[in-house]
Amino acid sequence: MKEIALIENQYLKKEVPEFSPGDFIRVSYRIEEGGKTRLQKFDGIVIKIRGEGLKKTFTVRKESQGVGVERIFPLHSPNIAKIQVLRKGDVRRAKLYYLREKKGKEKQVKEKKAKPQSK
Repeated sequence: MKEIALIENQYLKKEVPEFSPGDFIRVSYRIEEGGKTRLQKFDGIVIKIRGEGLKKTFTVRKESQGVGVERIFPLHSPNIAKIQVLRKGDVRRAKLYYLREKKGKEKQVKEKKAKPQSK
């Protein structure tokens, strides 16, 4: 098992931002169309993170023209150009499946407040 981990370690991305379920993120994903590559941005709330190592994935959900769209991204994929954390969410659960049934304003996740630094 250690041999597999050693091989996988060379493919792991070094600069991955820290994010968790409930965070609002922007994923820039490389798409190849007819020999040309372009970046497509996908903004949404992280509803799930699963796996470990090279197999780690996260699911992002957004509302597009009244229809919920979910997309699963492999975290260490070479097609992911950049991940930006736009807002940190304050949630108590690891899987936010309940957001699928919510409508409008009740779908919003509270923003995490910064902790005051003590001296």
